[in-house]
Amino acid sequence: MFMSEVKIPVIGTLLALSIAVSSAMAGDKIQKNVDGALIYPIKNNSYQGYAVNPQKTNGFNHGRAPTTAEIKAWDIDVMPDGTGLPEGKGSVEQGDELYTAQCAMCHGDFGMGGKGYPTLSGGEGTLKNQLVNPEAGDEPPSRTIGSYWPYASTLYWYVQSAMPFPNPKSLTNDETYALVAYMLSINEIQIDGEDLDDDYVLDRAKFLKIKMPNEDGFYPEVNGDVGSKEMSKYLNNADNFGQGTRCMKDCGDTPIVKIAYELNDFHPTPSTAKGLPKEKEGEEISEAQKIYEATCSACHANAAIGAPVVGDKEAWDTLLKEKGIEEIYKNGIDGINAMPPKGGNMDLSDEKTKIVIDYMIQAK
Repeated sequence: MFMSEVKIPVIGTLLALSIAVSSAMAGDKIQKNVDGALIYPIKNNSYQGYAVNPQKTNGFNHGRAPTTAEIKAWDIDVMPDGTGLPEGKGSVEQGDELYTAQCAMCHGDFGMGGKGYPTLSGGEGTLKNQLVNPEAGDEPPSRTIGSYWPYASTLYWYVQSAMPFPNPKSLTNDETYALVAYMLSINEIQIDGEDLDDDYVLDRAKFLKIKMPNEDGFYPEVNGDVGSKEMSKYLNNADNFGQGTRCMKDCGDTPIVKIAYELNDFHPTPSTAKGLPKEKEGEEISEAQKIYEATCSACHANAAIGAPVVGDKEAWDTLLKEKGIEEIYKNGIDGINAMPPKGGNMDLSDEKTKIVIDYMIQAK
């Protein structure tokens, strides 16, 4: 992913973008962006209503060559051709045990979904049918492993890099192979014509033979020298992803482009509410509870995350005996493991953080 001569950028991207747009607009010739949006000329150091930095960048060289350790830390992608895929092996049965212990509490038994986390199995072929044969039905595509993901390499990389949620990057190569084998099995994926039963052992050589059902369902082809041109051609044709005619102003009765096949298979349905829970008549909500609802409830109201849940007196009492209130305060203020300092709300003072912690401990 990174080469030794790559520089770590410090200069802002807006400047580089402005220069790139300026170059593209030479001669005030209006061009189209890759998604079909118009690119207007830059005049008097302004791009439409936005000022552009006219400073020349000749001679700028902010940055340094990354160290070998830095490259190794970032270069963790696993590519479809096998680049970055380590040696290792794991069976479906081992993956089943790991999934039950570390994944099922969020993703449900057999990957069927639960607690608002993504469903991992089912919906085989729905996305491919929508792209290749829209007449196949109006049911929106299911974004599961067997239906949506074009390459298994993404599955391996994501599991090892980001899962399990409370403790990412804790899985060994063998454990990741085992989990991938299990998730492929519950999606009824075959490898080289062979079903993945409990005794099936997935290793690097077998992994490279995986062909996902939707490998040809992602359009357009974005690899190679013509990839960008194909992408531009695809995105400029609204029939590929929507219905209607592009229109930015004075549209009149022109039907506006809309999504042809909406992804709305979310369980539970996402909330669009932005405010805090409404106070019931005659009920007063303390400041601590309001801060908890806005900052802390995402983790401390969901037992699947692994954080002590508000109302679980036994969990909080155990924590108090093990650490004491002062260390709990310190962890809340400074952060610990996956929890950021002050729950990510850096506007909170230390004292208010302590008040919220008291609320969570004492809540019934």
